[in-house]
Amino acid sequence: MTTTDQSQGNAPRVARPRFITFEGIDGAGKSTHIPFVAGLLRAHGLNVVTTREPGGTPLGESLRDLLLHQKMHLETEALLMFAGRREHLAQVIEPALARGDWVISDRFTDASFAYQGGGRKLALGKLDALEQWVHPHLQPDLTLLFDVPLEVARARLDAERTPDKFEQEKTDFFAATRAEYLRRAAQFPERFRVIDSSRPIADIEVRLRTLLQPFFDLK
Repeated sequence: MTTTDQSQGNAPRVARPRFITFEGIDGAGKSTHIPFVAGLLRAHGLNVVTTREPGGTPLGESLRDLLLHQKMHLETEALLMFAGRREHLAQVIEPALARGDWVISDRFTDASFAYQGGGRKLALGKLDALEQWVHPHLQPDLTLLFDVPLEVARARLDAERTPDKFEQEKTDFFAATRAEYLRRAAQFPERFRVIDSSRPIADIEVRLRTLLQPFFDLK
């Protein structure tokens, strides 16, 4: 899809496809806002693919069930996460971007650093190596990190469905996961935008609209 901009003569400007990821600890509320952002982009004439991790493909969804409910060695968990991610990239993300579609993914590699690295204490160097193997030349154009105090996140989870194995973790796990997310945001400020997810939904939508419009030159 294209958008036009008459600021440089009469030549239209092509809005190249972008890869947007949503991140945050369980209970941060990130998934609530994916339909809003997808709708905002579609309202500007863009084709949008929404997907998730773990999951996104038939194989990925099978792995998701294992990863969320089966106990396993930490390194097995990390390897399965990246195996599903490689399939996700090959079958969904890369073909969509090649077509010119914009992609929104509910979690991507930052989640592995936060959960397996921060929460589970897997050496970050091992995750770096997996990242370089699985997607050495592709990073999100924009990562929206929905940040919320731990007590708010836990209260939201308590009101929802039966928790998976990650959601059942203790407060220390989520504190470490959140800390790693924030460390990543500080390390890569060019692509991360941190959003206070304790705010009312309407306020967050205003924030998202403000962030997206200049970033993607939406008019």
